[in-house]
Amino acid sequence: MSRLYSAEFVNGCFEDPGLFVSFLFQKRAILFDLGDIHALSEKNILKIERIFITHTHIDHFAGFERLIRIMLGRDKKIYLYGPKGFIKNVEGKLAGYNWNLIKKYKNNFEINVYEILDEALLSRRYICNMAFEPIVLPDKPFNCGGVIFEDDNIVVKAAILDHGIECLGFSMEEKFRVNIIKEALDKLGIEPGRWLTEFKQNLIKKISGKKYNDKISADNRLFDIEELAEKIAKINSGEKLAYVSDVRYTKENINKIFPLAKDANNLFIEAVFAHADKELAALKNHLTAKQAGEIAKLAEVKKISVFHFSPRYKKREDLLINEVIESFDGNI
Repeated sequence: MSRLYSAEFVNGCFEDPGLFVSFLFQKRAILFDLGDIHALSEKNILKIERIFITHTHIDHFAGFERLIRIMLGRDKKIYLYGPKGFIKNVEGKLAGYNWNLIKKYKNNFEINVYEILDEALLSRRYICNMAFEPIVLPDKPFNCGGVIFEDDNIVVKAAILDHGIECLGFSMEEKFRVNIIKEALDKLGIEPGRWLTEFKQNLIKKISGKKYNDKISADNRLFDIEELAEKIAKINSGEKLAYVSDVRYTKENINKIFPLAKDANNLFIEAVFAHADKELAALKNHLTAKQAGEIAKLAEVKKISVFHFSPRYKKREDLLINEVIESFDGNI
């Protein structure tokens, strides 16, 4: 199948959480959580457009300074989403530095921040050459478990969960998946290439009822997109991923995670403690490996990817992985 994106953990299972989602053949990416991001190249960091942050404990938000440091002096807009108190936390980070020099910058670097509450998305904008002074933007409506971002290709949803503090869970779903029939390309004598990305994007716009370019150039030949699609493309429902970190194992949390994770192709979920330490997990507001597997099984996900292991299990990570496998009884 033709993939729209790849999703990989930024760090190892004992290090800061983070999931880097790169859109193939495009210079853009999104990030779930913003802990230590030194493992990401500057090239990949500059691809990031949107960051969805579960909460602002240091291991989920420590990468903010590196992100800003790399993007300063460039024409770039980034969008950050976080839970209750997020705007205050971002402004606290920005207030920790003197910004007198950047007032002379001519680039258009800006930071857009959304704070997700029960019924509203609060938003602020911070512009580089205005020394990141906050600009208050109109609030947007939000229903827990609802859409926080949407474009031609994907929909991102969030739910407000409990980690002792408010914490967010996320899902990202492709609207459509355009699969290319290689045999049909061969029959037409067309070589695959970057033109296929443009073709897919315009075809998705057409399906969505949006304005699109009806012609595409491939191998120095001009094709009508609609006619070409009938010959070389199959339209299927897209893939879905869910991302859940730092939550208590409670009925309320599970009821909110379920619609995010339901039928996901991959559920990225924390598995912090072994189930023998479930009392400690409850005290720390985290999941055990067994509980992570149970949630994945309940949601009927196709694959589970676990992370955020407690350092107490270093050199014993197989204990957590085996617990997940046993309780999920599926792909890992």
